[in-house]
Order: sequence, then structure tokens, then C-alpha cells
Amino acid sequence: NSDTMNYNLSFDLTRKPKDRNVMKWTGLHLRGDQNNAVVVNRTSLGFRDEYALSGRTFAFGQVDYLRDTFKLIDYLVAPTAGVGFKAVDTDATKFSVHGGGGLASEKNPGVDLRTSAALTAGEKLALQLTPTSAVKHAATGLWKANDFSDGLYTFSIGLATKVSERMQLSIDLLDTFKNKPATAATKKNDVAFVTAITAKF
Repeated sequence: NSDTMNYNLSFDLTRKPKDRNVMKWTGLHLRGDQNNAVVVNRTSLGFRDEYALSGRTFAFGQVDYLRDTFKLIDYLVAPTAGVGFKAVDTDATKFSVHGGGGLASEKNPGVDLRTSAALTAGEKLALQLTPTSAVKHAATGLWKANDFSDGLYTFSIGLATKVSERMQLSIDLLDTFKNKPATAATKKNDVAFVTAITAKF
């Protein structure tokens, strides 16, 4: 038998100070212990500011932060900016793509901070299945311009069900892949299932 404990803390805040402007804050902390040994310890934070240029086109600026003990990432900070396009934008279905550039600064244990230009791209889908349930999906990529093989990829897909007017239950599959980790022995890929109850204010 094994003694296992897993938990996660997350938040997702959205603010619209103006009709054409949307600001989003996100955060996720995953922690898992098995037989008194830590097996998962990852924190990600993000801020994104979008401004609509037209009905379907938008500009964005964002800052992403990642700390991952088992990928030997003390911290990775990536401020980027770019443009995006809403390929589908209806009440039932929303699908958008984006691309941009900026910087990526990564600190690994025992190694000096490394900073380089970076490129980013991604896509996001939200599909309303019924009045009370929806499917959500997102995928992103971050590449360092001085070494395109050093890429960080994230993938998520989940199902959300409304429990009440202000609360919903969600189940998400999260996959994080770093093509060039700090050492050859470092694990490249992490997959996690996250169950959460979300309250809307």
C-alpha cells in the first residue's frame, strides 16, 4: 500500500475595464506526495492583456511564470506580445489562434540565469455542449530564438459542468512537455488530472 496525497490550488480572474479590453490572471499550483516523498511540485502564473483591434483581431501582451521542481526549473519568466485572430466567435463556440514574440529567462539549479529572445504561439477552444456543460481546450508553445529545439509546450483539455449559478465542477487533463530539459536524466513530460470546484463572483 502507498500513502498518497495530491492537491491543487488554482485561480482564474477576468476583468474588462473597457469594452475592447480584457485582462486575465491565472494561476495553478500542483503538489503531490507519495510515501513522504514529493512527486509533483509545479507552479504556473500568467497575466494577459488583450485589446480588440477589430471584431475578430486582437493584440495582446502577457507574462508567464513557471516553477517546476522535477524539470529542474527554478523559474522561467516569459514576457511576450503579439496578435491573435478569433476564427470562430459565437455564443456556443469560440476558437482563437495567436502568435508573438518577446523574451524568455530561465534559471536552473547550479546554472546562471539565461535570457534570450523567444517566440510563442497557441490556440484556444471553448465549446458549449449544453446550457450547463462545456468543453475547453488550449495549447501553447514557447521557443527560445537562440535554440529552437529548447521548446516548452502545454496542452490542456477539460470538461466543466455547472453546479449552480455561481459554481461549477471541472475536470482537466494537463500536459507539460519541455523538449530540452536541464539534464539528460530530467523528465521531459508531465501529465496531471485536476479536479476543481470554481466559484464565480
